[in-house]
Amino acid sequence: MAADQELVEQQGLVWASLADVGRPLTEAEWKTPTEVPGWSVQDNLVHVTALEWRLLGRPEPDHPIPDDLPHLRNEFGRSNEVFVDSRRSGSGADALAEFEAVTGQRLTDLARLGPDGFGAESWTPVGPGTVRDLLPFRIFDAWVHEQDMRRAVGKPGDLDGPVADAAMTRILAALPFVVGKKAAAPDGATVVVDLAPPLAERVAVIVEGRARRLERIPDAPSVRVRTDGETFARLACGRLDPAAVLAGDRVTLEGDATLGRRVVEELNFLF
Repeated sequence: MAADQELVEQQGLVWASLADVGRPLTEAEWKTPTEVPGWSVQDNLVHVTALEWRLLGRPEPDHPIPDDLPHLRNEFGRSNEVFVDSRRSGSGADALAEFEAVTGQRLTDLARLGPDGFGAESWTPVGPGTVRDLLPFRIFDAWVHEQDMRRAVGKPGDLDGPVADAAMTRILAALPFVVGKKAAAPDGATVVVDLAPPLAERVAVIVEGRARRLERIPDAPSVRVRTDGETFARLACGRLDPAAVLAGDRVTLEGDATLGRRVVEELNFLF
């Protein structure tokens, strides 16, 4: 139960942080574009609300969306857009009030769960699972969209503490997949990712048939990728153009630059 309650606490923390971002915003700030194509600050918050709304079993809005929205590339995107677009004509204050009401109910429901409740069957983004499996996804998703909102309005925060740590653990867990599968690093290659604050971390991956994390950081890896943790997280979540980042000075490659570039280009594991 301790681990389950820790998840509930993290869920409450990230929702509270999201609400804190929203409370002082002007209507113009609510409508500010973010790094999520086609979505404003308000749209990001509504998206988080939408998923919790569904988990409460509430009905989907009967709302048609335009056929020509350029940021919609597939049916999954169109599905996400329905709830977001249904609230788009409303105010940011209304969006925040709905978010707080919906997440407040969800938090109350989660706090009442016992072991059987956390072990109950549930939808998850990767297929059937349990409520216990779902919560880390919801915490991560809320944190990612919180950061989208914060960057858009110039209010950085929530880059340390248990939620940020959990988010970076999830992002870094995808690194062997990125290195071995997406970047196709050759057998025997070692990749070190050296992240400066915020979200500082140092991780090494080796390819030996399959890619895996190394406990010890090698002194002379095939390539060392240096950047800050926030830039790394934005790349991993598809918020930055890798080519633009590589053309600037936010990423430094030491060693096999060709492999290093492939790793950076393939970091996005979400979309």
